[in-house]
Amino acid sequence: MTIETTHVGSLPRGDELTPVLLARDKGEAFDAAEFDHLVQKAVTNAVRQQVACGVSIVSDGELGKVGYSTYMIERLEGFGGHIERRPAADLAEHPDLARKLSAIMGSQEFTRASCIGPVRLRTLDPVNDDIRRFRNAMNLHGDGVRGFMNAASPGLITAFQVNRHYPSHEAYLADLVDAMRPEYEAIVAAGFDLQLDCPDLAMSRHTGYQDQDEGTFLRTASANVEALNAATAAIPPERMRMHVCWGNYEGPHDHDIPLEKVIDTIVSARPSTVLFEAANPRHEHEWTIWRDTRLPDTKILAPGLIDTCSNYVEHPELIAQRITRFAAIVGKERVVASTDCGFGTFAGYGKIDPGVTWKKLHALREGANIASTRL
Repeated sequence: MTIETTHVGSLPRGDELTPVLLARDKGEAFDAAEFDHLVQKAVTNAVRQQVACGVSIVSDGELGKVGYSTYMIERLEGFGGHIERRPAADLAEHPDLARKLSAIMGSQEFTRASCIGPVRLRTLDPVNDDIRRFRNAMNLHGDGVRGFMNAASPGLITAFQVNRHYPSHEAYLADLVDAMRPEYEAIVAAGFDLQLDCPDLAMSRHTGYQDQDEGTFLRTASANVEALNAATAAIPPERMRMHVCWGNYEGPHDHDIPLEKVIDTIVSARPSTVLFEAANPRHEHEWTIWRDTRLPDTKILAPGLIDTCSNYVEHPELIAQRITRFAAIVGKERVVASTDCGFGTFAGYGKIDPGVTWKKLHALREGANIASTRL
């Protein structure tokens, strides 16, 4: 068998689409028909490029969203205002570096709303639009390519949209479960796999939840997984994947919580496929944690084999060596070659040149082909 390849989901929005996404996010006037045209064109091109690179499980690039973790404020009621982003704990110790990274990566101009009222579903129109555009693009490539779509997990929303309304974290989660469930189920009903983005289980230890002590954070993470499991109770685990990361930025990352402290929580989530960082210098060594953990036979590992913070294009031989590590743990039939994180987590933000994105994904395919012949 040939090892499949995928990526975490988000792709660069480009100079044409980014201003429109930011204008819509800020509530400014925009031409809805022109917006739909621009997004459809971008999604169609993104799917074409992924297929050309040999990606076997493709996404819509989240190109209709301003960002992976804040987009729901146009879909749900209960959010408002704007709060300034608090520096990650590692960057707070290096303010000069933080300023340099901001200049390189781009300013994060999207709205950071808070939860200021009861969270309820407002409309499914945006996800239905995303599904329609993705299906249009996928229809151009026949039945040989699988598709997935991203959605924010309940816990991710609590980490980015600070609670200013509910008496407890659990109460906030409970309403998010009911509010987000229809989006999750709509994606799967449309024939696509659902990816739940869950950096709240790792990154948020030094970002959104950085004031919590470790024990409190671990309890928060556990509650977040319970909410994810409740929201997806009607969806078969094999139709779901989840992504866990420590933040898609080139910082020291010396405040990252070690994988061994959160892996049991991660494995307790319902999605069969787990995507995680395994290529960057801070987390590549943690492949041994996966080796030493008792994993259910139903779990599929989708390790990050290429870094999304550097424009270096990884050599296919290196990618093949990395794949071999994980195939030795669960067998090559339960490994999918993936990326550390997304290539365009927010509109206008990111270090990777769009052209390099496609070179990296092509190298991922070449590395998977090499590994497939050896295993």
